[in-house]
Amino acid sequence: MSDTSSPPSMLTVGSGDQARDIAMLVREADQDTGPALIWLGGYRSDMTGTKAQAMEAVAARLGLKAVRFDYSGHGASGGAFRDGTISRWLEESLAVIDHAGVSDVVLVGSSMGGWIALRLAQEIARRGQGPKISGLALIAPAPDFTAELIEPHLTDSQKASLAERGFFEETSQYSPEPNIYTRALIEDGRNNRIMAAPLQIDCPIHILQGMNDADVPYGHALKLMEYLPSDDVVLTLIRDGDHRLSRPQDLERLEFTLEILAKPK
Repeated sequence: MSDTSSPPSMLTVGSGDQARDIAMLVREADQDTGPALIWLGGYRSDMTGTKAQAMEAVAARLGLKAVRFDYSGHGASGGAFRDGTISRWLEESLAVIDHAGVSDVVLVGSSMGGWIALRLAQEIARRGQGPKISGLALIAPAPDFTAELIEPHLTDSQKASLAERGFFEETSQYSPEPNIYTRALIEDGRNNRIMAAPLQIDCPIHILQGMNDADVPYGHALKLMEYLPSDDVVLTLIRDGDHRLSRPQDLERLEFTLEILAKPK
């Protein structure tokens, strides 16, 4: 699957020394009805990946608007990756949605993007304004990953690096460059935890989770289910699926899920 979109447009978020340019790829709708599909990528991923393109393919088939963007420090966007926190990337996500001027959305969150999607739903409800959220599609969602999946497993050397340098590194299986986790990211993650009380999210939620996921174990998705509303939440466990869920059969499953969520209610 290749990405043939035009060059991204830029949106400046923040002011002064906090200003950063966020790159967006927008497919305009062919009709006046139906939700916009909003892509929320994972940690160190970008908007040109195969799952993001699969989302846009669904939008094209259904005549819907699709919005993809890169968080600051990712892909084509400006800003330093090491400045990134959940709060910072959440601010950018809200700004992109506000800028898109849409009244109805389906949020599509992959890995860390699943955390951002859930926080977006909370923030839009808290503001009392913004688009209606018609559905959430969460792919190997990693809410609270800093507190749940990183902090409990920190080694003594990683703790020392956080204290002395403000970050630690670990080898990435997806990139020759190591993953970097900062003290700011971990501390801010505690302030954005969602798996502490039942979530008041009033829309259909579909979760796709691989059971061979070495990065976000499927038990994490099962734990998330305990905090989601009991109505209209579907968890699909893919026995041989890994974290990326980017095989042809995984992308077909994602597209099918998005078509269900995007149908008129």
